[in-house]
Amino acid sequence: MTTNSSVRIIGPGRAGGALAIALARVGWTVVAPVHRGESLSAAASGVDLLVIATPDGVIADVAREITPDPTTVVVHLSGALGLEALATHPQRASLHPLTSMPTAEIGAERLVGGAWFAIDANTESALKCMESLADALGGRSFVVDDEHRVAYHAAAAIASNHVVALLGSAERVARSAGVPIEAYLELVRATIDNIEDLGVIDALTGPVARGDWDTVARHRDAIDPSELALYDALVDAARRVVDSRPIPSDESTPPIPETEN
Repeated sequence: MTTNSSVRIIGPGRAGGALAIALARVGWTVVAPVHRGESLSAAASGVDLLVIATPDGVIADVAREITPDPTTVVVHLSGALGLEALATHPQRASLHPLTSMPTAEIGAERLVGGAWFAIDANTESALKCMESLADALGGRSFVVDDEHRVAYHAAAAIASNHVVALLGSAERVARSAGVPIEAYLELVRATIDNIEDLGVIDALTGPVARGDWDTVARHRDAIDPSELALYDALVDAARRVVDSRPIPSDESTPPIPETEN
């Protein structure tokens, strides 16, 4: 598809609205969207691409209400659903922007800023459509098929939603020491940079990476008991990173004591 391709959005909320704004910026023709309560039957007519940007739970129901058009690629934006949700349509695809879109405007900025896109399709032409869309936005795409879709989306939740939950714990523990969470954010950014530059294994620093279990024990004594379950789980996760490091032939791994829960 070229930059004069046409697209219609069903459900122009945060994700759908962001995609509409972003595609308009790069030259696509964005026709009037379909809002909740409006007729869906003719939504696939007269456009190259029809995007279903509704909540996951209603995507299949919405797709069934649309009269199939053999020339139109129908795509959903779910990260966890496969192509089976669009089974009534001859050309179906999935497109999941691997970025956070808290508002349509912020999302659009991120979509044209080199985002990654998880894509899949049931035909070669539909797949080329998804690749062309990602290219037009200046992004990068990779294929995730139905079998691996949920695992892919779980990783996305860990990388984004769970990081927010993790920093919520950091904020509570920092507050007990009289330190604002803002003081730690540059450390978070530097850690992300280290992962990008060095990879996960070599980016790990701190007491677990050093085998400093006395400090780990002191941490556990200092933090509120309500934070211990998460702290202990993350210590175990850090151990897995350490265990995945290659061991030089002339070195041995010191024993790791069990954490008292």
